Amino acid sequence: MLSYEDCVELSDLTEEEITAIAEHEHLPEIAALEMGSYLVHTSEGVPMIKRIILDDIEEERRRGHDEKALQLKLVLKHFIDTHPQNPGRV
Repeated sequence: MLSYEDCVELSDLTEEEITAIAEHEHLPEIAALEMGSYLVHTSEGVPMIKRIILDDIEEERRRGHDEKALQLKLVLKHFIDTHPQNPGRV
């Protein structure tokens, strides 16, 4: 039987990227992991995940949560660095 950690490793995403998807889509983390794993393996999905993280950054800024926005910027940077097929790098 696979553990949650096994699924994260197989997804090609970090836990922070999965959390960003979960928060944006209002999903439990396991559902966000499944969605993210699917998206990250499609050409259309990589820009979608980037947009999700950018939306999360903007939402945290709007709420005045600068520290959380900064943390999400690092998540975005890592995502872009580890998914070179991502068009239009920031």
